[in-house]
Amino acid sequence: MSNTTTIDNVIPRADIIKRAARIGAEIKNIKLSGDLSDDVIRAINQVLLEHKVIFFRDQGHLDDVEQERFAVRLGKLVPHPTVGATKGTSSILELDSGRGGGRADQVTFVDAYPKISVLRGVVIPPFGGDTVWSNTAAAYLDLPAPLRKLADELWAVHSNAYDYAVKTRATEADQKHFDEVFTGTIYETEHPVVRVHPDTGERTLVLGNFVQRFVGLPKFDGQKLFDLFQSHITAPENTVRWTWRTGDVAIWDNRATQHYAVNDYGDQHRVVRRATIDGEVPRSVDGRYSVTRVKTSKPQTAKAA
Repeated sequence: MSNTTTIDNVIPRADIIKRAARIGAEIKNIKLSGDLSDDVIRAINQVLLEHKVIFFRDQGHLDDVEQERFAVRLGKLVPHPTVGATKGTSSILELDSGRGGGRADQVTFVDAYPKISVLRGVVIPPFGGDTVWSNTAAAYLDLPAPLRKLADELWAVHSNAYDYAVKTRATEADQKHFDEVFTGTIYETEHPVVRVHPDTGERTLVLGNFVQRFVGLPKFDGQKLFDLFQSHITAPENTVRWTWRTGDVAIWDNRATQHYAVNDYGDQHRVVRRATIDGEVPRSVDGRYSVTRVKTSKPQTAKAA
């Protein structure tokens, strides 16, 4: 049975609304729950693989428990590697703009970073705070053939120890949270710049804010290449932008996307909660796997008496 037939038998195509040509679809008339049938879960996963990120409006019935009951149907829940999980949950990460946690990127500084994220809008400001996703499979195909061949052979070092303020235009509260919590353990992981998606077979680019350098290349040359490849990922034609409402849920495939939370809501309050699904160690086009080279806990700074 084809994927199309399976989806059509469970989720009417009229209920799957594309939000951009290359990425993103909204699914209507589904109430997310841990009690959904296996057929519906399979169909949701198939739509996710096709569109990379999917959206559900009007899911205000979800709380942390029910969000995780649904998310675990997509795979094994896993906490954030440095921040951990909200007390009483297996994987929920609260991103609260009022407590220095307004944004978070996919954690490519570990080897098997989460494959799927399930994000719920809890407190949404009246303006701003959109999230943008990019299709990294389409970005790879957009590269001219010589650049695709080069990307296939490159590896990059990803680390959570980087200049957060410069790369993300962080607020003072965000920077404090980053320094005290996010980098409590320092990781350095080598990933292929191009990974083979384990479910679709697509080749996708693995880049983003955590890239420190390319293996075997001088820093200056590597930065030029990074900017070039990243520009294909973030090209507007390759993105979808979601304007949140309270109770919305977004689910995305970290193996085929990058995302960016737009910090344009000033001092308004924004809270979202994210559950994450454990992923696989990326495999390069020549069959090698990512590897974490460094995992070191930072010494605790002594507090003054």
